[in-house]
Amino acid sequence: MKSKALIEKQTKKKTNSILVETIISAKKKDAWIEVAKILSGPRRLMINKNIQEINQEAEEGEHIIVPGKVLSLGEINKKIKISALGFSESARAKLIKSKSEISTILDEIKKNPGAKGVKILK
Repeated sequence: MKSKALIEKQTKKKTNSILVETIISAKKKDAWIEVAKILSGPRRLMINKNIQEINQEAEEGEHIIVPGKVLSLGEINKKIKISALGFSESARAKLIKSKSEISTILDEIKKNPGAKGVKILK
């Protein structure tokens, strides 16, 4: 169990300003603390998912959170809403083609502070 103090300590080592802002916003909301724990850790432990994996784990119309980057391997045949720290260019194109909604985790924290109806992929 990672404490808020440890999240704060690990966040000070980060140099990406968007990542730092996302971690701080997530840490302030109890519903998003799990995302803050993952993002504040080492980069090698960050969760990157291919579209193929997301397609297998997600249901039609579901809201998915990827605490890392969405990569382009595979195809998606479902219309979902997906929020991630980042998207590869080809993954973004495939998601837009499938009529899925994409956004950053920071935007989603601001829109949905209670994390209602979201599924965090680990």
